[in-house]
Amino acid sequence: MTAVLDATGLGKRYGRRRWGLRNCSFAIPPGRVVALVGANGAGKSTLLRLIAGLTRPTEGVVRIDGVPTHRREALARVAYVGQTKPLYDGFTVAEMIRFGAVTNPAFDQPGTADRLRDLGIPLERSVGRLSGGQRTQVAIALALGKRADVVLLDEPMADLDPLARPALLGELMATVEEHGCTVVLSSHALTELADVCDSLLLVNDGGLQVAGLIDDLVTGHRLLVGPVEAYAGTAGVVSARTTERQATALVQWRDEPVDPRWAVHPVTLSDVVLGYLRSPDATVAARPRQVPA
Repeated sequence: MTAVLDATGLGKRYGRRRWGLRNCSFAIPPGRVVALVGANGAGKSTLLRLIAGLTRPTEGVVRIDGVPTHRREALARVAYVGQTKPLYDGFTVAEMIRFGAVTNPAFDQPGTADRLRDLGIPLERSVGRLSGGQRTQVAIALALGKRADVVLLDEPMADLDPLARPALLGELMATVEEHGCTVVLSSHALTELADVCDSLLLVNDGGLQVAGLIDDLVTGHRLLVGPVEAYAGTAGVVSARTTERQATALVQWRDEPVDPRWAVHPVTLSDVVLGYLRSPDATVAARPRQVPA
């Protein structure tokens, strides 16, 4: 399947020496919900801003349907909500919706208004009087209303209460199913991401370390727990933690016999992500860059 979003050798340098992102290449088919994860400062927001066309790459290129995202014709294909959720404080919510309709020809004005009414957000209230969570809901509703091919959300759940988070994730799933768009969702809430995302981009220390389908990554790893002396020579180790007597290792799983002293356990998305973050030099076997269709 043709990628709707792809990058080749993408990099962004700040000043003369500091690279926020470098040598980043991937390809994502349409209709994916992609978890973008990494430590603070790893390059996630830089990557999202490059995809959104808000900053130009220092090297390489990122494209939507083959069009570099810094070109004007790509702007209608992407919607972006940054961490600051920028809105016009002097506008009412209804005026923000009308603004979205005027600036985006395919904007779903009735659907956006209905969604915000269902969330209990008064359309006549000024944006400056909304709570942080309400501002987030307005910003996301405007992004989804654009009916873009690629929707980028940078830490969208940070201001939402525990009840609003699953509702948002459900809305994202419904939007993907109805319109076939691709959503890239940056968040530290790994458990919640595992419930809705099918693909993973893991950025570590300014580079793309892991890319692939979450199911493949989870089934392709195991946790081994056993005595420290069993650790020596174990193949496929991504990262390990040891005490005086016991070792716990995340390994790439090849479905081959292991030392009988190891207890073998399945892993979660959190186990995989944390294991690679602890070992920046570790890579997945064959280092997949194409997220399979």
